[in-house]
Amino acid sequence: MTKKVLKVVGIVLLVIIVLVALLLIKGALTPAVPKDYTETVKTGGEIEAKYLKNGSFEVKYYEQKVDDDFAKYEVWYPSEMTDSSNKSPVLVVLNGTGVKASKYKTQFEHFASWGFVVIGTEEEEAWDGEAADSSLAFLIQQNENKDSLFYQKLDFDNVGVVGHSQGGAGVFNTVSVQDNSSVYKTAVSLSPTNEELADNLGWHYDVTKIHIPIIIFAGTKGDFEMKTVIPTEKLPEIYDKIDAPKVMARKKNCEHGEMLYSADGYVTAWFMWQLQGDEEAAKAFIGDEPELEKNELYQEQRIDLETESATP
Repeated sequence: MTKKVLKVVGIVLLVIIVLVALLLIKGALTPAVPKDYTETVKTGGEIEAKYLKNGSFEVKYYEQKVDDDFAKYEVWYPSEMTDSSNKSPVLVVLNGTGVKASKYKTQFEHFASWGFVVIGTEEEEAWDGEAADSSLAFLIQQNENKDSLFYQKLDFDNVGVVGHSQGGAGVFNTVSVQDNSSVYKTAVSLSPTNEELADNLGWHYDVTKIHIPIIIFAGTKGDFEMKTVIPTEKLPEIYDKIDAPKVMARKKNCEHGEMLYSADGYVTAWFMWQLQGDEEAAKAFIGDEPELEKNELYQEQRIDLETESATP
């Protein structure tokens, strides 16, 4: 091979490397949640539509860097928290694979606009729940620190957790085996990695250990969602093993990545009911005709809530 040919091959390889690098950088910078999702996601009920929109609270942001894989604690909170005597409920968020908190800020802001203090990290291995446990421990410490803006502002009787994909599996471990698991009052798992795949990846969890009210949502579109992550038969397999108040459903025409935010109307309503006692939000899940049960944008709905243990 001549020097000229080698030079051309070298240039081609360099161009390919640069293009791949640019694609990786673009992927890292591209938000995982559309900035306008609260206005564009299709809803099939009044309650879902109401809680998909942003709430009434203005939102502020705080972060603290840490020297580990979490990189930093990222906290979104209602701005009026600092001047209020009321304590705010807490939401802990677990990342999906490759989706750090910084890639879906809009969703954190959405939850905070409904009155929650919401915390996430840059963790990329969220399956074990360690990042969530560390995040909650950080907030507990901040709540006792007189120099912290969160001092005596957090309501640890009303703490929830939500995660998507790998983070959906992480939710199961967060509320069952981590040190602070007993603090959680409720949970939401979005398109969790099914048990068989999770075990093969070394992401073991045991849903029989869950004893708090929980929702599991998944999508219906795309081979990755329906054949790899959470196939048709795998969702009820997980659901049936849970001995606690529970809800499950699949949102129609939603791919795996879209499930991070596409069910947010009901995710927010669930947390508003469970952690803030919102009776209107509760109607999505209980009563003679729960809205979720008759929502035509969802399928495979199952609602198994024991009122006395599921009601806040």
